[in-house]
Parts: sequence; C-alpha cells; structure tokens
Amino acid sequence: MKTPRFEYHAPRTLDEVLNLLGDLGEEAKVLAGGQSLVPLLAMRLARPEHVIDVNRVPELARIDERDGALVLGAMVRHRQVERSPVVAARSPLLAGAVPFIGHVAIRSRGTIGGSLAHADASAELPAVARALDAELLVRSTRGDRVVAAESFFLGHFTTALEDDECLVEVRVPAWPTGAGWGIYEMVRRHGDFAVAGAVAMMALGDGGTIADARVSLFGVADVPVRAQAAESALLGQAPTSDVLDAAAAVAADPLRPASDLHGSSAYRRHVARVAVRRALADAAERAKEAA
Repeated sequence: MKTPRFEYHAPRTLDEVLNLLGDLGEEAKVLAGGQSLVPLLAMRLARPEHVIDVNRVPELARIDERDGALVLGAMVRHRQVERSPVVAARSPLLAGAVPFIGHVAIRSRGTIGGSLAHADASAELPAVARALDAELLVRSTRGDRVVAAESFFLGHFTTALEDDECLVEVRVPAWPTGAGWGIYEMVRRHGDFAVAGAVAMMALGDGGTIADARVSLFGVADVPVRAQAAESALLGQAPTSDVLDAAAAVAADPLRPASDLHGSSAYRRHVARVAVRRALADAAERAKEAA
C-alpha cells in the first residue's frame, strides 16, 4: 500500500530536529526505525503533513555510562542493545528482554526511543522501563524535561510527549549488585506481540531473603503495570515456591484486561499470573547464582 502524501525532512543535528518540531507541531511525526510508523502510514492510520527522519542525527545513537547509570540515545537500535557488552553488564534485564522483540530484521532497524514513544501496551520495553525506574529525557526549543517511566506512558499509543518535543535519551539506574532477572510472555508465534507477559528483577540479602523485587506486566492494560503490591509481598521472604505463587496471585488478581480475539479477560489474567510466576522463578535462580 502507498503512504499518504507528506513532506520529508532529513535534519542532521538535534537542533534542526527541535526547530522543525517547534515550527510544525502536531502536523509532524518523527521517523526513527520506522517499524511502527511506516506500517501506520501504509494503512493510512497516520496522516502527518510532515515526516522528520532522525536517522542522520549521530548524537541520538550513543550508548554511554553516566554517574553509574546506563544512558541510551533514542536512536540506539534494538540489535545494538542486544549485542552490547555494556548493556549486558549494566542492565541485564534490558539486554535479556530485547531478543523477545520481533525478529532480527526488525531489531536491526527498530530503536529504543521509537519503541518507548510508540507506547504499545503489549510491547516489552515499556514494561522494562517501568520495572527499572527508567527516566526519559525529552527536549524541545523550550528546554529539557526528565520524565519518569511511571509518568511517561498515559495510555495505549499515548505518552507525555508534547507535539514539539523529541525523546532524546533513556537513563536506566545502576543495576543492583547480585540481582537476577526474568521475563516470560505468551505469544501465538515467535515475534508476535504478547497476549500477556511479565518482567521481574530480584536481589537477595543476608540469609537469602529477598531484599529488592520489581515486577512489571505488559499486554494486560492500556499501560505497563507495575505490580507494587506483589513487590511488597516478596520483601523479606525467602524465594520459595509458595512465596512466588502468592506474589504472582497478588500481581494478577486485580487485573481486568480487555477481551479480544486473542483471549478473554479471564484468560489474559490467568496468563499474566503464570508469566509473573515464571519471571520471578528465573529472577530468583539468577539471583542465587550471583550471590
């Protein structure tokens, strides 16, 4: 299918990008990896008057370490993250989640910033960002804003980005020493979006009890869901089978996901409970190995 007509812009600096967004506002869409925007254009679900291609802006494609945090430019490709030893060392959950995104060809073009700005509630990276308390730096000609992941996702395909703002970088806090991670999702076929899924991080303290726990779900609401009640229930407990079962129930029982052709609300809630349980079990096993 052919896309609707639009004016194409190919800026080479971030200042050019911001000036274009400041002038064009809601009439423009930013083109990063194109794995989401191009299909939307082809199906006429998006009809921007202008498309701003940021692929020629090198400052958006860097992986850095800063003040103990991992800093990813918005144009860093999924495949870069997947293969980066820095990401593997500084944020193992992020590195482990990326291979679940689509296929290699998609990950070779898709970008970290594009995935987060697209805000598909069934996608892995928004849930990872919530679990890791990531911060997103957005910029416009008016200045910078740092938006916490918990405040960035407002709904399905909806974020806190203003029309004149560009997502510049993602900051992931330092990985806790000795922490383990897990991710589990139920998909019809490899590479599909998840019917439901969960990511988890767990760190063990003295005596092998749980000192830190993070659980975030995707595919179960209009935004990624941080299961804080389940996290609280885990703290101070030994990661036994019964404890993990109980935490999974606490995470899943309040959910009221929408029904669709892929499954009923009750089915998605059941899958979410299984996903949390399996993600926690993997996180606990890796935490024990790291202790």
